[in-house]
Amino acid sequence: MKVGIVGAGMVGSAAGFALTLKGIATEVVFIDLNAARARAEAEDIAHAVPFGAPAVVRAGDYADLDGAGVVILACGVSQTPGETRLALLERNAEVFRAVVGEVMAHAPDAILLVASNPVDIMGQVTQTLSGLPPGRVIGSGTILDTARFRWLLGRHLGISPGSVHAYVLGEHGDSEVLAWSNARAGSVPLGSFAAQVGAPLTADIRARIDRGVRRAAYTIIEGKGATWYGIGGGLARIVAAIKGDEQAVLSVSTVEPEVAGIGPVALSLPRLVGREGVTATLWPELDEAEAEGLRASAGILRAQVEKLGL
Repeated sequence: MKVGIVGAGMVGSAAGFALTLKGIATEVVFIDLNAARARAEAEDIAHAVPFGAPAVVRAGDYADLDGAGVVILACGVSQTPGETRLALLERNAEVFRAVVGEVMAHAPDAILLVASNPVDIMGQVTQTLSGLPPGRVIGSGTILDTARFRWLLGRHLGISPGSVHAYVLGEHGDSEVLAWSNARAGSVPLGSFAAQVGAPLTADIRARIDRGVRRAAYTIIEGKGATWYGIGGGLARIVAAIKGDEQAVLSVSTVEPEVAGIGPVALSLPRLVGREGVTATLWPELDEAEAEGLRASAGILRAQVEKLGL
């Protein structure tokens, strides 16, 4: 599969690296306002091709997106220390107004995969600007938050994160909802599994895991300025599901007509992802507090979209 990446910063380059090393993309094209940066990232990743799967990795311009199955939008300004994702809204919306038209002119059949923050709102902006059906504009959403949740639970329980089935819903940001009530380890409800292995999930441990998920980005940004490896891996996972028509269940963000009486709004829920993009939304059973949290998250996101006048 040919994959275009608009934005050759750390997120875009991490995604390109993961796509290449895992053999997901046969061709990766980087586009960036800084053409020298795009060439440098492409060449650096191309030098790793002999250690991975065959692929062409190069820099180009929008015309080179022709034939791309997926275009990752990792462009825009970066989140600064102490800045919330929602504070990026106005700055990145302006960037996307210039980018989306160019992408659609040259790759009208591509699925658009949005990585720029605030990702839910930028996904809704992209869907509006592109005119594509909602399922063909996918925000990375809470795929990384979900991975963090599973990793922290796996570490506490002493099991592989791949054996943990738990999701983070709603906004990729401060109002996100950790769905504890339906989380499982293997086929066993989380609380029961924790008791069986002698690793009970006390209120303190739940609070620590919640903070670890919710504050992870801020901690990483404080330490090194931005996050990129985790989301690069998450973007590669989404592209792999599209390429393989997996109908994989992933917590990604698309525009829903209505969520708890609020809408239209883009946020993350478990969704089926395959060759046509998102083909179905799976509505999880939540407890009362989680359902209210999801409603509140939808309200926050919808209020921000309304400020843009979409």
